[in-house]
Amino acid sequence: MKYYVVSDIHGFYTPMVEALAEAGFFEDKEPHKLIVCGDMFDRGFEALKVQEFMLDLLHRDELIYIRGNHEDMFVRMLDYLQTCDMYHIYEINRFITNGLMDTAAQLSEITERDCYRRPRKMVDKAKRTPYYTELIPASVDFFETEHYVFVHGWIPARQIGNEHRRYAYESDWRTADELAWKRARWYNGMELAHDFKVTEQGKTIVCGHWHTSFGHSKYEGRGSEFEKDSDFSPYSEGGILAIDACTAYSQKVNCIVIED
Repeated sequence: MKYYVVSDIHGFYTPMVEALAEAGFFEDKEPHKLIVCGDMFDRGFEALKVQEFMLDLLHRDELIYIRGNHEDMFVRMLDYLQTCDMYHIYEINRFITNGLMDTAAQLSEITERDCYRRPRKMVDKAKRTPYYTELIPASVDFFETEHYVFVHGWIPARQIGNEHRRYAYESDWRTADELAWKRARWYNGMELAHDFKVTEQGKTIVCGHWHTSFGHSKYEGRGSEFEKDSDFSPYSEGGILAIDACTAYSQKVNCIVIED
């Protein structure tokens, strides 16, 4: 099977389609699927177009959707606004700065101002969107082929220490519980692979979540993380292939093609 793999689209439909077109996705007549390694929304302004595109692929069984930390946050936001009588400014600011409120407004086709003025009406509308009713329920913690594992942040690992965090490989990561996977979606995969050697023997882990310029800058000495010389191309070394192009900053989406 041929897989076209993207990650951290964050509501940017146009650069995603451009990357897929360049990779040959739309011209491919052979069986193929799109893998999205999490964070489908929250940042860009084309959420409705992304939703329509992904929903069509899902209905044709051509989408593999890995759950990201922004999917977790979206569900948390809706539950929080629906059940809390008093809202904490910290939580609300988190929802706003991470683009969650804007995504809810776009998908619900209401103004962001109405999200703040009538949050429970927004929640009711957002919980009836295909993103919430079909796409998120279809998402999975990971997807595995013979030679690859696809995740959002990284595979669950054992944390050692609290103040200075270190991590160790856990052989039973595939059966980790929900909380472990939620934590793993926040990991910097490049850091776990390079600094702590948390990799899967005989396989390459494909991940998103963390901008690839981090790995190019820190481990290869190539460019800065967020400057004109930053490199947002896929980052790879032993056991890892990171693809998050930090689209909100670079206006690019990385698309890799894998046959396995």
